[in-house]
Amino acid sequence: MTSPLPLKHRCATLFREIQSHICAALEKSDGVAKFRSDEWSRPDAQGGDGGGGLTRILAEGAIFEKAGVNFSAVHGVMPASFAAKLGAKEQELPFYATGVSLVIHPRSPLVPTTHANYRFLELGDQAWFGGGADLTPYYLFEEDATHFHTVLKTACDRHSPEHYPKFKKWCDEYFYLPHRKETRGIGGIFFDYLGRDDGADPEKLFLLAKDLGFAFTEQYIPIVERRKGEQYTDAQRHFQLQRRGRYVEFNLLYDRGTHFGLQTGGRIESILMSLPSLVRWDYCPVYEPGSGEAKLVEALQNPRAWA
Repeated sequence: MTSPLPLKHRCATLFREIQSHICAALEKSDGVAKFRSDEWSRPDAQGGDGGGGLTRILAEGAIFEKAGVNFSAVHGVMPASFAAKLGAKEQELPFYATGVSLVIHPRSPLVPTTHANYRFLELGDQAWFGGGADLTPYYLFEEDATHFHTVLKTACDRHSPEHYPKFKKWCDEYFYLPHRKETRGIGGIFFDYLGRDDGADPEKLFLLAKDLGFAFTEQYIPIVERRKGEQYTDAQRHFQLQRRGRYVEFNLLYDRGTHFGLQTGGRIESILMSLPSLVRWDYCPVYEPGSGEAKLVEALQNPRAWA
């Protein structure tokens, strides 16, 4: 039986639960650092209540150099220009947005960076789900890529066999840096506007978001456990910092979540928590053919099937 609570409030509760679940798993894997919790509120355009959220940050851990897991539930009036970008009429519209988002930057270049985001948005009389998860390795271990994608595919297949291939393709296209002619990482899934134009049942999409959100720890933690004890060189660390530059470029230039937060008066520290603590931009780096570095770049320029 469907809960009497409005869907948006059930989504907010779900995303808070997913945040707690993921933070507990990351603390256990790191073994040293704990998350700092920062609860915040957001005024609307008239200075009233515009919602808020809970940002949780883990820094300088044994495994994770920086990990951020955000929850937010914000509301207010969206500017006409940005409403039009989201497919609505070019007019100011009331909105409600809630979601959980995370970015994890490990210290070791052999442990991949990862990102996930699941969200629900109401804009005027429209509503939809969006989100996804992707993996950004610095050195390509095929078993890790296969594991990450297989867990995602299994979670998607519980709801529809059409989801994973569609969302995987969407991810490869979305997390693409056209000025670099390469993807940000080895992909995962991405989707947006589910339930707005496709007639999908919102309750079924809620269950999809739930399954995918709680599947994150199964996607990622086994990879961390497999790689966190492996030794790495200063040269590999240098390459990791170079590749983080691509991550920053994507998030600042193209990421929809970043743009949404900035356009709706979001909390800047929470929006930019996705950026790594340390990063390099070196002029025209060159990699030996056949090296681990060259193999990664080749995979980013030619996305492949992993599950």
